[in-house]
Amino acid sequence: MPELYLIRHAQASFGAANYDVLSDLGHDQSEALGKALALQGVDPDTLFIGAQRRHRETLEGIFKGLGRDLPDVQMHAGLNEFDFKNLLDAHYRDRPAPENMHSERKSHFRTLRDTVLAWQRDEITDPPETWADFTGRVEAARQAMVDSGAKTIIAVSSGGAIGQMIAATLNTPAEQQIRLQLQMKNCAVNRFVFSTRSFYLHGFNETPHITAANADPLLTYS
Repeated sequence: MPELYLIRHAQASFGAANYDVLSDLGHDQSEALGKALALQGVDPDTLFIGAQRRHRETLEGIFKGLGRDLPDVQMHAGLNEFDFKNLLDAHYRDRPAPENMHSERKSHFRTLRDTVLAWQRDEITDPPETWADFTGRVEAARQAMVDSGAKTIIAVSSGGAIGQMIAATLNTPAEQQIRLQLQMKNCAVNRFVFSTRSFYLHGFNETPHITAANADPLLTYS
């Protein structure tokens, strides 16, 4: 059956003016993952990314690790992350926001969890996109990959979109999406096997590039 390797982007620049840029460590992570995939014999014939810079930079690093030039890439907005900054701001538009929710990791992720749960219940007025629109575009990206005719796909996306695709594949309650998202490691690989009539989760949050020797620098979540 065809395979999809759906990969979360490498470490971005949390707390910086532009989050959507890989950190130096993120570049190291993506290249290390490419080398690990090469050892596994992964040979993609089709590539997908979202429209965000961190997605392309991660894919470029993976191909550097694979020792290959980056060929044509298909872009699909369904693989983009939801606008978490403006979603958080919308949730706290009319009340005091938790301290440092945009700049301190523990505060950010705790607040993001509660905000996404409220978003799923349609409790946020005028969000940057509705929960239904978000889930719809993630499904559209999944369908585009299934319909691509590929044998082996590498796709780079973000934790929220990946969590939603997994939750939908497993037919879980909506609240499982954010639980999956908050577990997602940078450069984690989520594997699916599929046909035109079926789509199965085959591996979750895998990090073939991380060992006991390099886990201290390479294992990150944001």
